[in-house]
This record gives sequence, structure tokens and C-alpha cells, in this order.
Amino acid sequence: MIAGGTLALVLFGGIAVAAGSAVGAPVAASAPSATPTPTPTPTPTQTARPAPGAVPAASIVRSCSVADLASDPRLGSFQAQVRNATTGAVLYDRGGNTASRAASVLKVLTSAAALEVLGPDYRATTTVVKGAEPGSVVLVGGGDITLSRTPSGDESAYAGAAHLDDLAAQVEAAWAADPANPPLTKLILDSSMFGGAEWQPSWDSKELWDGYMPPITALQVDGDRDNPYNNTSTRSEDPIGRAGEAFAAELGGVSIERGTAPAGAAQLGAVQSQPVSTLVQQTLIVSDNAIAEMLARLVAVESGAGNGFESIQAGVLQGLAAYGIDTTGIVIVDGSGLSDDNAVPPNYLTQLFTKINAREGNLGALFDGLPVAGQSGSLSYSDRFTGDSAVADGAVFAKTGWIDTGYTLSGVIHAADGTPLTFAIYALDDVDDSAKTAIDALTAGFYSCGDSLSNQ
Repeated sequence: MIAGGTLALVLFGGIAVAAGSAVGAPVAASAPSATPTPTPTPTPTQTARPAPGAVPAASIVRSCSVADLASDPRLGSFQAQVRNATTGAVLYDRGGNTASRAASVLKVLTSAAALEVLGPDYRATTTVVKGAEPGSVVLVGGGDITLSRTPSGDESAYAGAAHLDDLAAQVEAAWAADPANPPLTKLILDSSMFGGAEWQPSWDSKELWDGYMPPITALQVDGDRDNPYNNTSTRSEDPIGRAGEAFAAELGGVSIERGTAPAGAAQLGAVQSQPVSTLVQQTLIVSDNAIAEMLARLVAVESGAGNGFESIQAGVLQGLAAYGIDTTGIVIVDGSGLSDDNAVPPNYLTQLFTKINAREGNLGALFDGLPVAGQSGSLSYSDRFTGDSAVADGAVFAKTGWIDTGYTLSGVIHAADGTPLTFAIYALDDVDDSAKTAIDALTAGFYSCGDSLSNQ
């Protein structure tokens, strides 16, 4: 064993010397040998696997066509757009970016602007103040065209409207409370809140005689109807005079003249309209022109745009700006949509109705006023959503429109597959009453297709 160990030591030393000679470094014979450094074990390497790519979402096959319904000649010059209200995707488009007359669908824009500029709780106030002359009072119109001459407790065409007899009772009580007051002898009518023309030049005068539109004044009663109980009733050419005569009859034995209230005059009485949230619903459900014009003019006044027809566009667009939708191309000359000069692209309506359907801001009040197919308002009439179109009853919430040169419909569809859709349909130019049937059939087609609606 000793001999073997000695041999190993000698051999190891020789190897060490040889190694030292190889690098040119002298090695002393008496130096102890260095401890060898262990060779590290190689770390195994692994090639990274490529990460799998995201699995693309399954594309929706939109093969449900309404081509036959859309080619109905009763639709005249046809425009339409349909949008998925959840995703915002445009499913169907025919001239959606072209601004055209929207008829009474324009009331949706007027209502949306009123809810923003005036707010849902705003009420128009009619007041009576002392006149400058002894024995005189001034009836000051605050823009409330719903003010009624019917007896309190007796509902006019405008449910919940303020009544002249209530206002007269307040005035008589306040007048009698001051012994220094002489007898009441004169009533002065102040309608200066609204200015300019009372009749939009592009309106056909037959709308007055047919009972659909009054002259627009800040002081009038019952929308200036001959019959205050009927939605459709002939209007006069002097709504201020009609209101004055009705109030004078309540006061008894007073003369009537036109004028303005003196600054700082003492108030003797006041009555208020329904809030804007209610007025919006009243104008939409039966397409009441007078309330729409009232709201448009109040929006113009409140926004600082002015108090005449020429101020409506600036006022309404100021209100619509809050909704963040491009209003390029929109022309608004009245609040009701009666004029052929109004212009709104269907694309704007489908975007606005997306916000209405989501009840953004105060727009829930607008949605709640929309007629419902087969159930309420102007979509429950006997000529709407009949026959095969009745499949969409209860699922279409929309504003109707009709003028001599076109029929329109725009709103929200809760489609058969559960998809909320927003839509706008214009049937313009050479059309007649049968266009409504064609519009309803196409709307029912949109309802049946839902998110599978094809643009072909």
C-alpha cells in the first residue's frame, strides 16, 4: 500500500510539472500542489415554446336579408340605418349619412335638448303683476302653451295643465287684500318672452285650419285649440287675444289691451306648467306640435340664443352638444319637424337613440314618452303594425313622423334574438299614406333579424 501511494504521488507531481511548463510558469519542486477546481456541471437549456396566439372570436354570420322589404316602392326616396345598441356596430345602412327632413322625428332632438338645457324639472310660469296704471294688471306669458281655460279639475288635452281660473282666484285675493287698490278695470297682455314671427314661413297654413299647429306665442291657452279637449282642433290666428278674453272673463268687467309689464312690478299670482320631463312625454306620445315649439323656443331663450325661430338651431344644437355626437349637417328651423327645411342624417338618430336606450343623463324621460308598437300613442293607431308586422308589437319604441313630403320612424327595437337595435327609416318625396305600412313591415323585418341583419 505504501509503495502504491508513493508511485501515485510521483506520477501526480510529474503531471503538475508538465502542466506548469506548458504555460511558461516555473514550478518549485518543494511547493505543494494546488487543489484542482471542479468542472461545473453544465446547466441544461430548454428552447422556449412559442405562446399560442389568441383564438379569434367567432364572426357573426349576418345573412338575414330585408332586401325585399326595403325595395318596396311605397318607401319612395328611401334612407335607413340600423345599429346594434350594445356594440355600436352599424348593421344596415342606406344613405345613413345624408341629412334629410325627418318630419316629427325631429321632436326627439328638441326633447333631448330641452332635457339638457332646461332640465327635467323646469316649469314654464305664467304670472300676473300690477300694471303701471291704477286698476290695471298685466298677464305675463311665460311660454306655457298648455295653460288651460277649462275649469280646474276638468282636464284639457294636456293632462295636469295649469288653469286660468286658479290664476284669477289668486289675483282677486291679492288685489282685495290691499284696501288701497281701486277696482280692477284693465287687463294688459304681455307676450314679449317670444319674439319675431309667430308662424314659420315654410309651414303650410293648412296646418292651422286642420288643427295641427297654432301660431307660436308666449301667451296662449290650450295650444290655441277651438276645442280644448281634442288633440286635433282648429286653431285661431290670434292666440294672445283668445287667452286674454278667457282671463278677462274670469276677472269680469275689465278692458283688454296689449303691452308689457313694468319692471319690478308686484306679483299678484302665478301658475306653472307640468315639468319638462312630462312635457317631453306629452309631445312625443301623440306628436304634439305646440309643445315641441314651446320647448324649442324656451331652449333658445334659456341658452341665450334668442327668442325667435331664427334662434332655435343655435339653442337646440347647444343642448345636443352635451351628448357628444357630431351634429354636422343638421339643420333645425323649428321644434316640431313640420318644415321641409329641417335636415337630420339617420346616422345621428341611431347614435342618439343608443344613448336614449341606455337612459343616459336625463334621457330616460324621453324613452318613457316614446310610442310603443301596438300598445301606445301614435304607434297604437289602427293603421300601424298590422298583419305580419304585428310580430313586433310591444318591441318597437319609436317616434313617428309625417309631413306632406315624407314619412319617418326612428327609435329602439328589442329584437327577437334579444339584441337592442336603434334604427331610423325615411320614406321621402313621392309617397302617400301607404308608406306607413311599408315602414312598419321593414321595421318588423329588422326585429326578426336582430343581430343577424345583413347589409346586403
